[in-house]
Amino acid sequence: MNNVLQILQPNSPLFYLVIAWAVIWKGIALWHAARNKQLVWYIALIIVNTVGILEIVYLISFRKKEQ
Repeated sequence: MNNVLQILQPNSPLFYLVIAWAVIWKGIALWHAARNKQLVWYIALIIVNTVGILEIVYLISFRKKEQ
């Protein structure tokens, strides 16, 4: 447990990598939700922070397929 806390300290490069990962996925998912006028998903994606997990689930399963 102590090792995990040391890795995710703000001075660790892994900490910044996790933040970048989450921001990239959140941006892509929010863009698709807004473009498809899916207000509930848009609000959920803004409020819930799951380090990219919810965003990936949305992009794979629930976004409208482009034609």
